[in-house]
Amino acid sequence: MADISIQDLMEAGTHFGHQSKRWDPRMKKYIFGTKNGINIIDLNQTVKLLQTALGFVRELGEKGGTLLFVGTKNQAKKIIAEEAKRCGMPYMTERWLGGTLTNFDTVKKSVARLAELDTMAEDGTFEVLFKKEVVKLEKERTKLERNLGGIKNMGSLPSVIFFVDTIKEKIGLLEAIKLNIPVIAIVDTNCNPEGIGYVIPGNDDALKSIKLITGAVVDELLAGREEFKLKQQALAEEAARAQEAERAEKKAKKDTPPEAAKEPAPGQAPKESKNTKKD
Repeated sequence: MADISIQDLMEAGTHFGHQSKRWDPRMKKYIFGTKNGINIIDLNQTVKLLQTALGFVRELGEKGGTLLFVGTKNQAKKIIAEEAKRCGMPYMTERWLGGTLTNFDTVKKSVARLAELDTMAEDGTFEVLFKKEVVKLEKERTKLERNLGGIKNMGSLPSVIFFVDTIKEKIGLLEAIKLNIPVIAIVDTNCNPEGIGYVIPGNDDALKSIKLITGAVVDELLAGREEFKLKQQALAEEAARAQEAERAEKKAKKDTPPEAAKEPAPGQAPKESKNTKKD
């Protein structure tokens, strides 16, 4: 498991919260104190809760689950996209579209439309259309790619969602809670931690803080996925051996003459015929 220390978090600025006048009282238990009007996050709790969240992510990876990364604020966009791509997981870095989770069937139709437009662009269909129509389709395609490109390979609802800034992602958070999808989130001092299964108290504005925590989550997910692959490989090999043994058994039975099959085992007396008469 990723070994992130209090020193690492301090160097990333994870302990800096918001101005004390902007705090959410429900974050009180995660606040160490106040300095120069700024709430200071208790990094002892952050380390402990981060390790708990990472353990959960590791188990998710071992089960082959899907983790959706969400961060639409400017500070998080690039980091979220890069880290999600690093582990091959879906992500959202543009405005959360209402109903992304609660109306997922409609979203899948939009994703299918994006795939259709991608195919048209690649197979030469655009080349035989009027320029005005192509411009219109390209505009539609660009918009869909911007909003849904990160989740176009997500065929079903995610197993877990990771949020950066639960105030910015309030709509997505409420949808996840409504559908009972587990949530992991970096929660700053101005946020409400209630309803979040795995709270990671920390600075959700500093680039280094977002990078450190998101990177640790991805590292654990990758480690878990590696275990998942090894288990799947072992199961496949076991199934192959079982099939080979079954084929060998069938072949042996097929190649055994009927007379040989009836011969008694060494040391075993031959069975009396039913037609043998007693004196």
